[in-house]
Amino acid sequence: MQRRDVAVIGAGPVGLFAVFECGMLGLTCHVLDALDMPGGQCAALYPEKPIYDIPGYPMIAAQQLIAQLLEQARPFEPLYHLGYRIDRLEALNGGGFRLGTEDGRSVVADAVIIAAGVGAFGPNRPPLDRIDEFEGKSVFYLVQRRDDYRGRRVVVAGGGDSALDWTLSLAEVAAHVMLVHRRDKFRAAPESLARLKRLAESGKIELVTPYQLHALEGEDGVLEAVIVADLDGNERRLDADRLLPFFGLSMDLGAIAHWGLAFDQHHIAVDPATCATSVAGIFAIGDVATYRAKLKLILTGFAEAAQAARAIFALVRPGAALHFEYSTMTGVPGR
Repeated sequence: MQRRDVAVIGAGPVGLFAVFECGMLGLTCHVLDALDMPGGQCAALYPEKPIYDIPGYPMIAAQQLIAQLLEQARPFEPLYHLGYRIDRLEALNGGGFRLGTEDGRSVVADAVIIAAGVGAFGPNRPPLDRIDEFEGKSVFYLVQRRDDYRGRRVVVAGGGDSALDWTLSLAEVAAHVMLVHRRDKFRAAPESLARLKRLAESGKIELVTPYQLHALEGEDGVLEAVIVADLDGNERRLDADRLLPFFGLSMDLGAIAHWGLAFDQHHIAVDPATCATSVAGIFAIGDVATYRAKLKLILTGFAEAAQAARAIFALVRPGAALHFEYSTMTGVPGR
């Protein structure tokens, strides 16, 4: 157990940038995340998806953004504890907090930044018999590498942005892509819908509507076919060796929801000037934080990371002077 100035809960883009902002002020960080890799949703759900609103990057893939943020944080030598949820928080006599993780470890810090996005998340699994036999082998709830689907027969299920985005993307590499949805209408951007229609008309993809997932065929986790059925019970057999169900995510803040923080519409209420929560010493930034007229953008979270870091400096370094300086003047320690 090592004591650090700040415990950052969440290793998504905003949490990683908070490490940099704290580091520039001489504050040390310990980063914790329920996922077993840094990057949050950017890494777990859409690593190859382009992001267009990061300053200085006309376009950057989500995983590339995470790689850059990790490199940016590296000189400050953060500690990472990944793959386990936080299950308890204890305020210490004399200040600071002890956080316990579900694997029995403890992290002690003078202040806490919650950058947990929407909380720990997991997929909504379709109610199919034997699906657990295929998960991680032929059934996946996220795409980490598009090239893994090259030459494959892929069934995508769902009617939202994720389902359409990956249908359009995988059509470029897969042998055949079939999109299954219970309706013939989809919830997606107009441009995505137009591209979907063009690809379907050209035979690049097949729209399987109105159908729902019904059963899986295969042995030892190797998928051979997906059985779908319409509302009247009529079935179709789709030859496939990969299934991607995109039915949304279940979000859970876990123990954080019981720390006595003030909430507003399932988000943590903060002071927009400092990102301080209702509990002294705990701050919240990124999508999990809310205040009047909040914009839920990554770049908003980046600004909140800078505000929280400066507020924390005054808390954990009482009496120390902090003069605002631009990074062009101070440089980055260790570089």
